[in-house]
Amino acid sequence: MRDVFVVADNIVSPLGITTAENFSRLARGMSGIQQYSDAAMAEQPFYASLINNAYSNSRAPYTRFEQLVMASVGNALVNSRIDARDPKNLFILSTTKGNISLIETPPVDAAVKQRVALHRSAQVIADVFHFVNKPLVVSHACISGIEAIIIGLRLLQAGQYENIIVAGADLITRFVLSGFQSFQAISPEPCRPFDAARRGITLGEGAATIVLSSNNTYEGTSAVKVLSGSVSNDANHISGPSRTGEELCLAITKAMQQAKVTAGDIDFISAHGTATLYNDEMEAKAINLANLQAVPVNSLKGYYGHTLGAAGVIESVIAVQSLKENIVLPTLGYTQSGVTQPLNVCHTLLKGSFSHCLKTASGFGGCNAAIVLKKQVA
Repeated sequence: MRDVFVVADNIVSPLGITTAENFSRLARGMSGIQQYSDAAMAEQPFYASLINNAYSNSRAPYTRFEQLVMASVGNALVNSRIDARDPKNLFILSTTKGNISLIETPPVDAAVKQRVALHRSAQVIADVFHFVNKPLVVSHACISGIEAIIIGLRLLQAGQYENIIVAGADLITRFVLSGFQSFQAISPEPCRPFDAARRGITLGEGAATIVLSSNNTYEGTSAVKVLSGSVSNDANHISGPSRTGEELCLAITKAMQQAKVTAGDIDFISAHGTATLYNDEMEAKAINLANLQAVPVNSLKGYYGHTLGAAGVIESVIAVQSLKENIVLPTLGYTQSGVTQPLNVCHTLLKGSFSHCLKTASGFGGCNAAIVLKKQVA
């Protein structure tokens, strides 16, 4: 099968508008999470990681969501030097809610109903960049970003395209926030993944783009490969994850088998790490079942919050950068283990020589995903 390379990437978040800005601020321990008092969003103050009003609905004809995606895709395309109009390209959009904010302000007419459809958002964005092929949409809860990367990987390996541009994005609206509040899942403080004192998730918004290619002549393709990916489902509950971790472990082991790597080859794990009691416990069990409990693991949710459909792409881009820079970021907010299984949670900046990263994700409906990244040795 063809090798698949990471050609370029970009992150637009409260921490910056480029990958370099984001990674630099993460390495300095900066977080985008802060407390907000906004009656239009919630009756009580809440913690979140929100982007400023630079992407506002006043910039017609594009919505705030579409503008955010376009900003990220545009930067990544410039860095990749790929011509978006080439028929060998495909655009994939990963999101859970897209333009859902449009239904929060009446009237919800036929035009709004059409625009809120995810496939419509993807086509609007694809048309801006003159992509020739019909775009794909991946909306599979919080594994959407990782699953989109896996789909891109498989399409490239099959030779159907030469370049695939995967963009993940979500915004936090009153509808989204109230949904998580109804689960009593929102933390009253910045989230603390894997920590004994964790009290739930913090939501965040952002966009990220990762450009994958089977053509190794593009600048930057010598750095990192996507080796493999796998998806599983535990069918446990509409929102609660497996109590055993076996199904996430299955996705992990399948991805590692496809990549032809063992537990000893994995240098660090970029976990989903939502800071909920059940998710963190499930991930710890899965990591132990995969015999990876000694491997350094981190979660980026303490910096970005949970960015839903963008999370898998944002966190994969940071994992790629971590491999390039030989730095594993600490898990912000972690001080003492709050899971029953041994876990090597990275709580200080870790420097070394790293070549392989395992990235995991889990989501509502019992879905799980994992990919393996590898840095090329010069």
